[in-house]
Amino acid sequence: MSIVYDENKRIFHLRSKKTSYIFQADSRGYLIHLYWGQSVSDGDLTQFLPIVERPFSPMTDKEEPYFSLDVVAQEYPGYGTSDYRQPAYQMSFMDGSTAAELLYQSHRIVSGKPRLEGLPATYVESDEEATTLEIMLLDPVSQMEVCLSYTIYESFGAIIRSVRYVNRGEQEIKLLRALSASVDFHYQSLEWIQLSGAWAKERWLYRNSLAPGIQSVESRRGSSSHQHNPFIALVQPSTTEDHGDAYGFSFVYSGNFLASVEVDQHQTTRVSMGINPFDFNWLLEPGESFQTPEVVMVYSSQGLGGMSRQYHKLYRTRLSRGLYRDQVRPILVNNWEATYFDFNEKKIISLADEAQNMGIELFVLDDGWFGGRDNDRTSLGDWFENRRKLPNGLAGLAKELNERKLRFGLWLEPEMVSAQSELYQAHPDWCLHIPNRRRTEGRFQLMLDLSRQEVCNALINNLSEVLSSAPISYVKWDMNRNMTEIGSLSLSPERQRETAHRYMLGLYHVLETITERFPHILFESCSGGGGRFDPGMLYYMPQTWTSDNSDAIERLKIQYGTSIVYPISSMGAHVTAVPNHQVHRNTPLSTRGDVALSGNFGYELDLEKMTEAEKRLVQEQIKQCKDVRYLTFNGDFYRLSSPFEGNETAWMFVSEGQEEALVFWIKVLAEPAEPLRRLKLRGLNPTDVYVEQTTGMELHGDTLMHAGVQIPITLGDFQSVSWHFRRVTNA
Repeated sequence: MSIVYDENKRIFHLRSKKTSYIFQADSRGYLIHLYWGQSVSDGDLTQFLPIVERPFSPMTDKEEPYFSLDVVAQEYPGYGTSDYRQPAYQMSFMDGSTAAELLYQSHRIVSGKPRLEGLPATYVESDEEATTLEIMLLDPVSQMEVCLSYTIYESFGAIIRSVRYVNRGEQEIKLLRALSASVDFHYQSLEWIQLSGAWAKERWLYRNSLAPGIQSVESRRGSSSHQHNPFIALVQPSTTEDHGDAYGFSFVYSGNFLASVEVDQHQTTRVSMGINPFDFNWLLEPGESFQTPEVVMVYSSQGLGGMSRQYHKLYRTRLSRGLYRDQVRPILVNNWEATYFDFNEKKIISLADEAQNMGIELFVLDDGWFGGRDNDRTSLGDWFENRRKLPNGLAGLAKELNERKLRFGLWLEPEMVSAQSELYQAHPDWCLHIPNRRRTEGRFQLMLDLSRQEVCNALINNLSEVLSSAPISYVKWDMNRNMTEIGSLSLSPERQRETAHRYMLGLYHVLETITERFPHILFESCSGGGGRFDPGMLYYMPQTWTSDNSDAIERLKIQYGTSIVYPISSMGAHVTAVPNHQVHRNTPLSTRGDVALSGNFGYELDLEKMTEAEKRLVQEQIKQCKDVRYLTFNGDFYRLSSPFEGNETAWMFVSEGQEEALVFWIKVLAEPAEPLRRLKLRGLNPTDVYVEQTTGMELHGDTLMHAGVQIPITLGDFQSVSWHFRRVTNA
């Protein structure tokens, strides 16, 4: 398996147990795409290269007048030399021209997966896990050298692509467009899936038919954004959760991105993904290089569910890193919705007493502990304790928490600075800005210019002091605005459009340094909730606050959509107070608990205001979480019923050995004359017998999957039911 090269026909066949990806370097030097899909035996698919006349498509090769790049499926297409479709790259040269043509020069095949320096990326733990193909291309006029990298994992249906540019010429070259991957499909009868939304309604699932022209999602906000996630999928119209072809494209990056699909005049489809070329260019002096982030492409013949489970396992085990990659996460309580900025040490300790009694494991102190931070208008950047609120400092508070057998966690927003802060008064030039332009604030704050090394160094030093000052075991890393006036005093005029990407490189450097320096800390990323929920952040922080919207019913769509590509182990999910602070809905505590159990579980409310009955239920929820969290963390996830299609949502977790399963069903609105419903399960061993842990009901796996379980009649809105099965015998 892995990668086979046919030297006579110059055909590359990337093959694993689950997928094949085939292309050819033709006699002219063009890379011609032949196939991507289910694993096949044959690599010679040149039968798919019929040359037919297409009027108004230019003659790329006069010796073969019907050959045109405007028609041929390609691996990494350009613009200006006969292909009118979306290009993967575009360059500007000293003479003002932008036409270029990259031609095959050589290749090498290596075991394993080389690192992408300075960028987040998937990885291997042994070279036997994957094989990498590097294709060297050259534009003979400018001497721009381009290396296309393809890594195929043996155990996943995943192909990882990235691109490296090196200016081998004698003149500077400006990159205008440098995407990471392009794939041509020979047909248009596909549907497009995107994960889009807004603050408090992130990653809703949208599925639509492709039409002639360009369909795209993108971010121009300086982060991956609440509005569009850096992921798309193409599926057949008949593809379901369990059946049919699904092609996923996920960008391992946290900044501006573009994911687009173009259907051309001949009903072929081109997918493009990479750094958004809008407001971007990159100047390469002779000898300089530029590395793109990577795209993770997953193929599944087992529908959207099969695609998702491949992404889940890959991202959980070969993207996330560190001590907590394989560890279940502690049950936490966060004080934010209990106190907001209005707290002191006495109030926090009082909440901690309640948390200890309930069996909570981690107490997180949120915003408001530093500088003069009594509201959101001040003190970001002043990372020293507010001794008026915390007279004994972070160390003293941590000691109190530890004595109550609670670990200590802390909220930070390191990338920001308040105009009303000591840091800004000392260094007003350290923020992103353009001279003589307004400095637009978001949430009354500005963004530090992390494209500057001295700013990154200062930030690393400040954070290191804070994280060394107390026994801190968890950090919530927040980021509450997007970029405006994107400029840097450290860059020359011709490099100003590099600022946004250089910011991301600076951020990644800070994250790499801090997470290496404090490996014992569990880092959770956040950006007003899920505004930067992307694979790039998961490389440094194994979990993300899924959304600032903690309403259990709203979370059904948010968590369902997020699960299309991201593992459950990456989602923060908390039980919060009612009426909910975002949508003011009242939902039962039991339902809030069931939804939050399908993530990294915790609470974010005033524990002192709960009734005794509610406290007993919380203790039961915590006991249940401790009993099943290894299953929700590591298990295979199956979506059973979609909140985007009806009044009910259902999903389940199955352990890798199929010996255990946990099922959740949630109903939104009550209905008169409610019908009797059955829920069919998935992923079980058909010949094994399973016992439901509450009722004692025993059924074979095939019965549970084909006949299902009876859903009890529930009274009222926003009700939930769960089943927990364990295997009692196996074949």
